[in-house]
Amino acid sequence: MRWLRRVLLALFTIWLVATLTFVVVEQAPGDIFYLMAQEIAQARGVSIEVAYAQVRSMVGYDPTRPLLQRYLEWMGELLQGNLGFSYFYRISVNQILFQALPWTVFVLSTALLLSFTIGVLLGLVIAVRRRTWLDPLITGYASLTDATPDYLTALLLLIFLALQLKWFPSKGAYDSSLTPGFNLPFLLSVLHHAALPITAYTLENIGAWALAMKGSAVSVLGEDFIAFARARGLRESRVLTHYVGRNAILPMVTGLALAFGGMFGGSVLIETVFHYPGIGWFFKFALDHRDYGMMRGLLILTTVAIVMANLITDLIYPLLDPRIRMED
Repeated sequence: MRWLRRVLLALFTIWLVATLTFVVVEQAPGDIFYLMAQEIAQARGVSIEVAYAQVRSMVGYDPTRPLLQRYLEWMGELLQGNLGFSYFYRISVNQILFQALPWTVFVLSTALLLSFTIGVLLGLVIAVRRRTWLDPLITGYASLTDATPDYLTALLLLIFLALQLKWFPSKGAYDSSLTPGFNLPFLLSVLHHAALPITAYTLENIGAWALAMKGSAVSVLGEDFIAFARARGLRESRVLTHYVGRNAILPMVTGLALAFGGMFGGSVLIETVFHYPGIGWFFKFALDHRDYGMMRGLLILTTVAIVMANLITDLIYPLLDPRIRMED
């Protein structure tokens, strides 16, 4: 069956990317164990050789073993759901994800839904009113945000709204003086700290969704069933919402699902700018400190999220669009 082939292809893709990630990271320059050994040697007054042996014993990992042996051991751990070990924090990557994942999911899912909703509505409007001032305005905005790096938008928001006007905090996920929990002060602090990252993501993506929706809606407007609906005397608002909108938004579902899957890997720059403790911030930290164990685990998480989002889209899209049927 076709769905089984897609599932097997998804699993093969995850395995292939995981293998390539392991090989690339293992062969990357730099030795974090040597850097850790230098710190221990200076702090305890022992030789670098003794300190290096202590580090290897402490993290439970021997980089001198054959690559295939290390790969098989790592793959066995991965199949059990263990994404690896952070050499810098000296805890499992799963523990780091448990702390960081909720913040990234909260900020990016909120920003993604906001930008998608606003972009789809704007795209539908400019598709219908292509000769009004809205069309060049939104198209120009989309071109500007597409050419502007994410971190530049984040920096501008940080400088003007956080550092100069001091309307928003410049870093963190909440006020450290508050007790985390489902209480109003903490929840308001979370929203206050997340406002700028959410705004940065939303501003960067509205234009792209609007142009994508415009192209999809324009193609639907040329269909015969739209002319037939108007010939029946239906109100223009009903034609736009029930006929144009419903059909034009279907191709956008794929992009939305892939965006959800890819949000784990696309959060590095903005979360770093705002020092927001999500997946992106920890990934940047792993790069800076050569924490290849954490880097490898986060890369695997991103791969699995993107592949699974693509798979789910392939499986549910025929249910959304009756014109498409999956082969048995």
